[in-house]
Amino acid sequence: MKKTKFTETQIVKAIQEHEAGRKAEDICREMGITTAAFYKWRQRYGGMEASEVKRMKELQEENLRLKRMYADLSLVHEALKDAVGKKAITPDEKGMLVRHMMEAHGVSQRQACKALSVPRSSYQYISKPKNDTPVINELQSLAEKHPAIGFWQSYFRLRRKGFMWNHKKVYRIYTALQLNIRRRFRKRLPTRAKQALYQPCAINEVWSIDFMSDSLWDGRKFRLLNIVDDFNRQILALEADLSLPTLRVIRVLEYLKEFRGLPKMIRVDNGPEFISHVLDEWCRKNGITLVYIQPGKPMQNGYVERCNGSVRKELLNANIFYSLHEVREKIEEWMLDYNYERPHQSLNYKAPIDLLEVLC
Repeated sequence: MKKTKFTETQIVKAIQEHEAGRKAEDICREMGITTAAFYKWRQRYGGMEASEVKRMKELQEENLRLKRMYADLSLVHEALKDAVGKKAITPDEKGMLVRHMMEAHGVSQRQACKALSVPRSSYQYISKPKNDTPVINELQSLAEKHPAIGFWQSYFRLRRKGFMWNHKKVYRIYTALQLNIRRRFRKRLPTRAKQALYQPCAINEVWSIDFMSDSLWDGRKFRLLNIVDDFNRQILALEADLSLPTLRVIRVLEYLKEFRGLPKMIRVDNGPEFISHVLDEWCRKNGITLVYIQPGKPMQNGYVERCNGSVRKELLNANIFYSLHEVREKIEEWMLDYNYERPHQSLNYKAPIDLLEVLC
C-alpha cells in the first residue's frame, strides 16, 4: 500500500475540521490532495482520535511481522522434519545438514544454523591444510644423524638452526612420526648374595631400616621410616610424613649421628630410596657397610620386620588418624613405651633401654 506523506495526527485533524463545518474543498486545496483521497480518509479514520489511529497502525505492523515470522517458522519446521532422520554429531555433519536445509528448502543460513544450534562462525570456517613438510624433513634428518637423542634435544637443535616452530607443534609431529618410541630395558638389580641374619654383640654394630605405609581418615597416604638397632631391638627413629625420599633418610641418620653415633653396618631391602647412589655415597663417606637383602626375602631383615609387625598391630591398626600431627604424637608415645617399658621375649623379658644401661 502506498504510504501518505501526512501523519495520522494531520489526517485526524483535517477530518475533525470537516466535521466541525469546514468545506472539504478548502481542506483539500490547503493540503494539496484530491477530494477522493480526503473521502477515503474519512471512510477509514472517521470518528477516531490520533492515538487510536497510531495504535491501529502499530497493530497492523505487528500483524505483518507475526505473519512473516509464522511463514519463516513453517519453512524451518518443514526443513527440520526433513533433516530429523539424519543424525548429526560432529560439526562437519551438522554443517552438511545446514547446507541441505538451505539448498532443499530455501532456508536462510542464519535460520538453519539457529535451528540446528550451529554457530555461524563454525559453519563459515574454512579449514586450512597444515603444511608440516619442513618440520618432518628436519626431524627425520636429526633422527637419522642422532638416533639416541630425545625430543627436547631435537627441539633445541632446531632452535639453534634458527627454526622458531612452537614446541607443541614440533612434539605433535615428533610423536606422529613415532620418534618418541624407544626400546625399554628392564631394570635389573645387582645380584644379592644370600646371607644369614647377622646377630650383633653390641650396640651400633648393625641397624635395620625399612618403610611402612598407612592412610589418614581423609584417604591421604603417609609413610613411616623405621630404624632399629638389631642388638637391643631399640627403635632409634620412627619418622612419619607423606613422602620420605632418600635425602630425608640421610637427614634422619645425620640426626642420630649427633647423639648416638653411626653403626658399622646398615641392612636394607631393595626399595628405590635405598638403592639410590646418594645413600651409597653417604654410607661410603661415613665408613658404613650397606647390606642389601635378596629381593622377595623380607625375613633376611627379620629384626625390623618383627618391629614392623608390632607397629602395625599395636599402633596403626589400633588407631584412626586425622592428621600427620596426630600420627607423630601417637608414634612418640608408643615409641617411648616400646623402648622403655615393653618387655621383649628375645631380650629375656627386658626392655631395650635396660640392656643399654647394663652395657654402659
